[in-house]
Amino acid sequence: MMYKKFTQIWRKIRRKINFLINIPKRQKFIITVVVLSLTLFFSEQLFGRGGMYLAFLLALFTDLFVLWAESSELEDNFSPQVFILPLFYTLSCALFYFLIPARFLTRIGMTSLYAFGLYSLLLSENIFIVSSIRTIALLSSARTVSFIVTLLSYFFMANVVFSLHLNIFLTLFFVFTFSFPLIIHSIWTHTLEADFRLHFEWISLIAICIAETTLILWFWPTTPTIIGLFLTGLFYILVGISQIWLEKRLFKGVMWEYIWVGVIIFLVFITFSMRS
Repeated sequence: MMYKKFTQIWRKIRRKINFLINIPKRQKFIITVVVLSLTLFFSEQLFGRGGMYLAFLLALFTDLFVLWAESSELEDNFSPQVFILPLFYTLSCALFYFLIPARFLTRIGMTSLYAFGLYSLLLSENIFIVSSIRTIALLSSARTVSFIVTLLSYFFMANVVFSLHLNIFLTLFFVFTFSFPLIIHSIWTHTLEADFRLHFEWISLIAICIAETTLILWFWPTTPTIIGLFLTGLFYILVGISQIWLEKRLFKGVMWEYIWVGVIIFLVFITFSMRS
């Protein structure tokens, strides 16, 4: 009798599990975005500033949702890099969420930005997974979207770290901690190689360059926002050049474009630093 009852319960559980697994991928993405966005929106109202700790839990759940949505593709072609950007995007948005003014329209705007970025990111990550098996036409667009989301995540993370006014060692540690995996992901989007150790030296060099720049900026008398923008610009230049080099398109004209971007970023940084 007990065995029969247990069997019936197990069958019901299996049906529910199969239902969750067999949901179309696009619907899984929508469910992921809705659940995480609503959680982010109500976190500050329910938990106040203590909701910042919820950001780490929210980031973890983002990767669990990604695993759920991409489970069928990841079975045959598992790439750990696919989990990096969704985690840091959610973490950066959630932490930055508590730095912005506590106004209703501001919260709506930030949540909408997060939802739109997350949905675009999920589509891009799906394209990367499929592209590692076969070539598809949307790969270039996915790389562009992914890099934009990466830059946004990087700016939010840098802004949060410098807003905490930590000592120099903790600041360097945190900047290096989020820079290194984001560089790995950015390089992976152009190589689609699961083993990042093939480019470990180059990735480490970029991360060290950013950390050394952070060391200088820690002493610079300016606002966290300006520092965040400068570090994001540096990340854009170093990683962008690396991506073009991997595509074998690092020509003289392209280099000059990045040089001019660097000059503009530096001038903007100096100008706004003098005003702050």
